[in-house]
Amino acid sequence: MFRAGGNLSKSMMKTQRRFLNLQEFQSKEILEKHGCSVQKFVVASNRKEAEEKWMSFGDHEYVVKAQILAGGRGKGKFINGTKGIGGVYITKEKNAALEAIDEMIGKRLVTKQTTEEGVRVDKVMIAEGVDIKRETYLAVLMDRESNGPVVVASPDGGMDIEAVAEKTPDRIFKTPIDIQMGMTDGQALKIAKDLQFEGNLLGAAATEIKRLYDLFIAVDATQVEINPLVETADGRVFCVDAKMNFDDSASYRQKEIFAYETFEEHDPREVDAHQFNLNYIGMDGNIACLVNGAGLAMATMDLIKLHGGEPANFLDVGGAVTEDAVFNAVRIITSDPRVKCVLINIFGGIVNCATIANGVVNAVNKIGLKVPMVVRLEGTNVDAAKLIMKKSGLTILTANNLDEAAAKAVSSLPK
Repeated sequence: MFRAGGNLSKSMMKTQRRFLNLQEFQSKEILEKHGCSVQKFVVASNRKEAEEKWMSFGDHEYVVKAQILAGGRGKGKFINGTKGIGGVYITKEKNAALEAIDEMIGKRLVTKQTTEEGVRVDKVMIAEGVDIKRETYLAVLMDRESNGPVVVASPDGGMDIEAVAEKTPDRIFKTPIDIQMGMTDGQALKIAKDLQFEGNLLGAAATEIKRLYDLFIAVDATQVEINPLVETADGRVFCVDAKMNFDDSASYRQKEIFAYETFEEHDPREVDAHQFNLNYIGMDGNIACLVNGAGLAMATMDLIKLHGGEPANFLDVGGAVTEDAVFNAVRIITSDPRVKCVLINIFGGIVNCATIANGVVNAVNKIGLKVPMVVRLEGTNVDAAKLIMKKSGLTILTANNLDEAAAKAVSSLPK
């Protein structure tokens, strides 16, 4: 629903994600716990485990899905995989489902949201197929314009909602919800009608919609997206696929949900940075960035690109940064062998420039620095910070403004 802006939008969209990101089977477990309708499903790490777990399935249809933290699995392809088997495989033959599991486990799946190297599949989810008559789209999310929760619904499910918004915007319905009052029965019924449920299914769909909203509030979600929310041929409503995002600041009261987090698919540097409350995202360039504030970090990366360079990372040290956190920030960004220059851009309001300077000097003295470093400091205790760096004896290129800093960083790269 939302796009990043500026010159970096495409590269940021490829790499950015919230720190907690659930596998599909984990989202289904949460849905089931909160009374929402989901198909029977099991999760397995190998063929034998799958066969043992799905004994309760009917002999209708098997849906085998690779469990990775990336979208577009249905159109994804396995590196050195068997033709015809992607990240989602549907069959009515049990043996074919078992063979698909063998083809998925241990191989790397490439989708539109992964790198060219793909992501290794270690688990699959096998769901009992349902006879889908019609697919719809439903999402509950926090919306700045409405200053609270909004339900976004469309009778055109099973496809990219942004494509629906672009081609047929009249097929998307937004319903703001009063967070104090909650979703009313009337609102749930209206949304069900917007999704074109009829007859007996109208009430069933409205009940499902209310349960999804209640789940959204109960788990401190920022988004619960069901695509598709389906109507079956035998007159039932199911949440077939789910994507959930959560408010990271609510982790202290959502311990059960945040315990789902695994770090197998994360860049180790991101995991390392998280321990020190640093917001880090690795990228493909060669100019490492250390900045305070997400907006300033984006502006810094945009200017690097404007001057012909490529940022190696997004790193926001935050407003309450300590010398130890700065030390570790420098350690993490310089651990990337592709980095040929370090650009530090600090506008100290809440952040004390002297804290940054001490952290940087300590890091360089302990770790060493084999590439040029450009520093632009402005704000609280900036004179003291500049004196700390001057007395350190380190070779540091200084800049008076961001544009000058970006230009110096790019020009310092090896030719």
